[in-house]
Amino acid sequence: MISARPLTRHLRPRGEGVEQPITTVELFFDLVYVFAITQLSHMILGDLTVAGVARAAFLLLIVWWAWIYTTWMANWFDPASPAVRAVLTGVMLASLLMAAALPGAFGGDGVLFAISYVVLQVGRNVAAASLLGRGTPLRDVFERLVGWSAASGVLWLVGAALPGDRRLLLWIPAVVLDLCAPFAGYWLPRRGHAVTTDYDIEGGHFTDRCQGFIIIALGESIVVTGATAANAGLSSTVVLCLGIAFLETAALWWLYFGAVAERSRLVMSTCEDPGRLARDAYTYLHAPIVAGIIAVAVGPGLRQLRRTPFSPNFTHVAATHWFITTFDMR
Repeated sequence: MISARPLTRHLRPRGEGVEQPITTVELFFDLVYVFAITQLSHMILGDLTVAGVARAAFLLLIVWWAWIYTTWMANWFDPASPAVRAVLTGVMLASLLMAAALPGAFGGDGVLFAISYVVLQVGRNVAAASLLGRGTPLRDVFERLVGWSAASGVLWLVGAALPGDRRLLLWIPAVVLDLCAPFAGYWLPRRGHAVTTDYDIEGGHFTDRCQGFIIIALGESIVVTGATAANAGLSSTVVLCLGIAFLETAALWWLYFGAVAERSRLVMSTCEDPGRLARDAYTYLHAPIVAGIIAVAVGPGLRQLRRTPFSPNFTHVAATHWFITTFDMR
């Protein structure tokens, strides 16, 4: 276990009564993922085929995996350290490039998307390992991460050279490799596998960060409905529809941030193996939660989009237009 006095100057202090607040660097980092979620929402609204939605869902998993792994790192490393800030800034730049390339990931921007994701994952793990002294427990964890992320990175880069959807022939195995790594304990030859008690995370900070990402996903719903109402004109019908859409978003917030969220934070902060809960309940199970929120955010726009040719300006107004159309028809 890591003591209250950090083993290196780059780690967060740990110990009884030591708080682990979310820092402004982490909030700044999240801004890129606000953009990424918006990109994915627009992709769904722009391509309503089963294949289009499947591509967006696949890319959402990659976006989530990039964010959650950085969250694990920031739970251990102190963003007040200039070196850690530099690493997070580099990861943020790679994330921005990845997010910008999302709409063309299966087209002309596939190489940029794959390179950005691999640099993000491998580069962050290499940098984290280099900041830790030999013999520290976390160095072993990050050395394992380097091995697994490099192995999947080869599949990502080679797959990017294939045309269109054929990239999935290698990208799907790459995702499977990424997803299996935590359950495999990042097994390496001659080292065996790690156990979740080796991770020593601060549970309160981790839950707060994941709750922040849920807010990002809910925020996309607010942006869609608010912008729609403004563009459609604030007539009585539009205001009514805006209220209905907001109540839908508020209901999602209530489902997640009711008593369950606070109880989960308490359990994470006091359990004997928070690393296992962070892996199972947050790293894995939060991905479908985020996907469901995004689906609800863009879902109301699907019916109207089937009737209206897609344009970039229309993606923000689709949801409320559906409500207006449905209300008028009734």
